[in-house]
Amino acid sequence: MTMEHTALRSGQQLASRDLTVRGTVALGCLAMAAVTVLDLVNGRLGFPFSLGFILIVVTLPLAIDVRQLFSAGVLPPVLLLGTLLAVCIGRPEAIVVDGLATDAALITRYIAAVVDHGLTLAIGHGLAIAVIVWRILADA
Repeated sequence: MTMEHTALRSGQQLASRDLTVRGTVALGCLAMAAVTVLDLVNGRLGFPFSLGFILIVVTLPLAIDVRQLFSAGVLPPVLLLGTLLAVCIGRPEAIVVDGLATDAALITRYIAAVVDHGLTLAIGHGLAIAVIVWRILADA
């Protein structure tokens, strides 16, 4: 067996272990829930939440099959917005934004949380798209 044949075979074996779209979405949601719960130990969302989100959305395009990368590109905003909505519903006091009234309504608190984590979303989504482009170019 030649070295080229061995490398090709090993690449095919690795590709057979890529996640499906369903697996990627499930893994992303599970990881985001874990990061959120761990960050809420101190009673508010902070830097660990943002860092965890970025690491998750950068890792997902590396784990999914290259033919299904579209879902990894769409998932970051949905993941962040869904998580922030769940926190606003379940633990509204964890959303601490300067200038936000303590008795703010759900929609007001949600909008404030989204605006407050806008940079996190931009960085995470940008890096995820960069990884997707890299995977597409590496596969070509």
